[in-house]
Amino acid sequence: MGELIGYVRVSKADGSQVLDLQKDALLSAGVSPQLIYEDYASGKRDDRSGLEACMKALRSGDTLAVWKLDRLGRDLRHLVTTVDDLSKRGVGFRVLSGQAPIDTSTAQGKLMFGIFASLAEFERELIRERTIAGLQSARARGRVGGRKATMTPAKIRLAQAAMGKSGTVVADLCKEIGVSRQTLYRHVAPDGALRESAIAIIRARS
Repeated sequence: MGELIGYVRVSKADGSQVLDLQKDALLSAGVSPQLIYEDYASGKRDDRSGLEACMKALRSGDTLAVWKLDRLGRDLRHLVTTVDDLSKRGVGFRVLSGQAPIDTSTAQGKLMFGIFASLAEFERELIRERTIAGLQSARARGRVGGRKATMTPAKIRLAQAAMGKSGTVVADLCKEIGVSRQTLYRHVAPDGALRESAIAIIRARS
């Protein structure tokens, strides 16, 4: 049987909000006082030391309990990711009050947990699809890795002069002007001749 571990948070660190209501709910649910982690910080902040310590303390078979769902996640994406991580680690989850009380020891709670996991998978798939689409769009426009073009007229002129000389080490030249070998050759030929893409950049910025 794992531990029942609680997490509480209030948004203000000036003492105008207290944790008593949340703590009382967790204590009534059976959480030991020494197993309650707390934060005095906005839910939007990434650096919540109490939540970080709480997540590290959780082990497979434990259950994380919070007063309300909004005490845990800083936004929907963070909430879905956190709950999905708990599920993968074999950690249960209980929300004691609010619009959506959850207890993964019940059939309904397990269903809610499964929905969170599905949302997390859906979000990962969306990110993957956006990344692939972005890279394809970038390549179609002659860019690498979805980034803006890294060549400037000054870099092109320097590369043109260097490529036209014997003994130039291409790797050293790329490092000096801060571009990849692929980007260099896309704009400047091995003999120093400018390609159409380089001419277009020079014309556009002249």
